[in-house]
Amino acid sequence: MGGTEHLITERYGATLVLTLNRPEAKNAFSIPMLVGLHDAWLEADADDSVRSLVLTGAGGAFCAGMDLKALAGGGFTGPEADRHRARLAADPDLHWKAMLRHHRPRKPVIAAVEGVCVAGGTEMLQGTDIRVAAESASFGLFEVRRGLFPIGGSTVRLPRQIPRTHALEMLLTGRRCTAAEARDMGLVGSVVPDGGALKRALELAEAVNSAAPLAVEAVKRSVYECAELAESEGLARELEIGWPVFATEDAKEGPRAFAEHRAPVYRRH
Repeated sequence: MGGTEHLITERYGATLVLTLNRPEAKNAFSIPMLVGLHDAWLEADADDSVRSLVLTGAGGAFCAGMDLKALAGGGFTGPEADRHRARLAADPDLHWKAMLRHHRPRKPVIAAVEGVCVAGGTEMLQGTDIRVAAESASFGLFEVRRGLFPIGGSTVRLPRQIPRTHALEMLLTGRRCTAAEARDMGLVGSVVPDGGALKRALELAEAVNSAAPLAVEAVKRSVYECAELAESEGLARELEIGWPVFATEDAKEGPRAFAEHRAPVYRRH
């Protein structure tokens, strides 16, 4: 177990679980949390033993978005707080990378949502790849109701991830959506009983982990890089990304293991 006070990191085999840990504030973002998230994404990218990530929240909530007092440094003093503020000052883009606006991890990221996932929480959710929600989870982008703008990427990403009419309804009315509504519009993939989101996310992560990691990472890369290309351009780019996978040793191991009726052993080469 590791991380900062406001972010817990734990390993479950080849899965790195990141838990937003400010339950008293419904896991609203703080400076230590953002610094911890930023570092965790980069460390996972660099660690070949990590094959998947799960993002969740403590205390029955996912994330309530920005905590303006916390981000201004309120209540955080001492050398550690000074170090975190220095990190933000040194990299003005750090918080956007932490929230997955300006960084896309190369490993699959699975969100396990319990309780509130609103404002910046819903915005960060859009940077994840697979999403599980508990039945009582709720989602929303309330910024227009407060005279603000959802600048975490939602006006760009949300209409690309769900039908535009649903995206605009969320963005322009600021209404709260239920987990069932989020599933029906495609914002999340599945809904499970309350308390079961992390368990289901870990099951999905284990399924990802059992697949060939080079193939998994190439598939994720292709999906995102080709998403906004014209079909002919996307198909050409898919070949550029996909063909090298067939030259790997793992591509030989998969069919061999199938023929030998055993589980494959993938070695990332």
